[in-house]
Amino acid sequence: MTTASLFDVRPPMDGETFDPQQDGPRLHRQLARVKARMSDGCWHSLKDLAYDTGASEASVSARIRDLRKQKFGGYTVERQRLKDGSGLWFYKLVIP
Repeated sequence: MTTASLFDVRPPMDGETFDPQQDGPRLHRQLARVKARMSDGCWHSLKDLAYDTGASEASVSARIRDLRKQKFGGYTVERQRLKDGSGLWFYKLVIP
């Protein structure tokens, strides 16, 4: 066990295929980038967040779900569907 892991107090990620050593640090970095980008209180599409954070749209979507979980802050993330029939959604992080 490394010194860094002794003091790692981040909540654990989870999932059927999750490997803590291989995936943990990468997913926590993604979560931090998505949260930082969304902290402006503006609406964002998954495509824009993916571009801005260097993650895939699927990963960004998963990190948005993580932000809603109590262990990652229990944030409110609002969503709004574009009304042009495209099925495009926008997301906004609500910072208290």
